Amino acid sequence: MNKLLVEGLSDAIGFIGGALAGYWIGLLLGWNIFSEGYDNASIGAIVLVGLGGGLGLQLARRWRARQNAGRDNQER
Repeated sequence: MNKLLVEGLSDAIGFIGGALAGYWIGLLLGWNIFSEGYDNASIGAIVLVGLGGGLGLQLARRWRARQNAGRDNQER
């Protein structure tokens, strides 16, 4: 599989998955990102979605680095 395609897909899946996890955590806390106006709960929900997306992206990149390191070790 093309290296750039794997990189793009894993980044996208990690980011979207993390953002959705942040969204769901916000809903469990009673924070609605789509509420009218910018109250503290909606700001907190926005922060959770952003943090979740960033963490998901970092996890995807670490997973990809681990996969590449495993391939490098097998080639030696």
